[in-house]
Amino acid sequence: MIDLENLIKNLSEASGVSAKEKTPKDIVKQELSKMQIEVKEDRVGNLIGFEKQKRNIGKIMIATHIDEIGLMVTNFDENLLRFTTVGGIDKKILLGQEVTVYGSKPLKGVIGSIPPHFQPKEKQKEPFTIDDLFIDVGLSEKELKRTVKVGDFISFSKKCVKLLNNRYSGKSFDNRVGVAALLYTFQEMKHFKHNWDIYGVFTVQEEITGLGASSATYSISPDVGIAIDATFGKQSDFPPDYSVEIDKGPVIAVGPNIHTGLRKYIVKIAKEYEIPFQLEAEPGLTGTDAAEIQVSRLGVPTLLISIPLLYMHTPIETISIADIKRTGRLIAIFLSKLTRELLKGDKYAT
Repeated sequence: MIDLENLIKNLSEASGVSAKEKTPKDIVKQELSKMQIEVKEDRVGNLIGFEKQKRNIGKIMIATHIDEIGLMVTNFDENLLRFTTVGGIDKKILLGQEVTVYGSKPLKGVIGSIPPHFQPKEKQKEPFTIDDLFIDVGLSEKELKRTVKVGDFISFSKKCVKLLNNRYSGKSFDNRVGVAALLYTFQEMKHFKHNWDIYGVFTVQEEITGLGASSATYSISPDVGIAIDATFGKQSDFPPDYSVEIDKGPVIAVGPNIHTGLRKYIVKIAKEYEIPFQLEAEPGLTGTDAAEIQVSRLGVPTLLISIPLLYMHTPIETISIADIKRTGRLIAIFLSKLTRELLKGDKYAT
């Protein structure tokens, strides 16, 4: 059985900035091995766990990205590092963060700036730009250049903390919460019979290129694709008509990126098995692995199931562990009930 609380803690604290995802992949490999699920790594770095059936009726690919947002070294400023962002980071949260710089060895560092006392008055009221910030790891200029090079990755250094009501806060829950949900799906599927070959793909570089999902989908050529990702949970100052909330169950996307027949069927399953769920309108491309999956080869019937979180793309993203369990159970039951008949005809019509 998966120790879900320990798993999400380890996944959150693991460093895996886009294009450098080894550490969280090692955690996933251990979990898949415990469940006796075959695992391989493809040429672009995707980690793929798969279970094949003797009498299979097709292939289903469940994709969830394992990378996280982060930073990268761009230059040296005497004994300090200049840097840029990797993925969509709100630059207002950078000042004062603790980080780890992955040079020839990991280095703890802090993001600092010139104190406000020394800034021109006209600039004291303006938000910092990334050019105002630097990273200090405590080394001399000579030692720094010997240990770090331009292009080295930097991750936030943040412990995962347990809050009340089974909520957890930490970095990289976008999308390690999806990683945990896919592992939980594999566990839940052992309770159900089905005839699909299942490919669980932990994709790389979703935050920057979409490489992992596009290459895996082309290679596997699945009959059905399901993307698991994080989405925004409603919080203070959100628009009043925004309805997705944390701890209210998985979020099923509705829109042109999504196969209408499959979406209607998974909603039916959620209602039948009394699994709380929410709907989210996505009028265009979803900005997730679902976008790459859908347009591969001749097109793939695609679903997007998201887990709501608070404070997206910060080191204090907050999730409910109940939403992970509900997501895994919903997908497992859906796959046990899915037939090829649902894939026939024009299922993209509303």
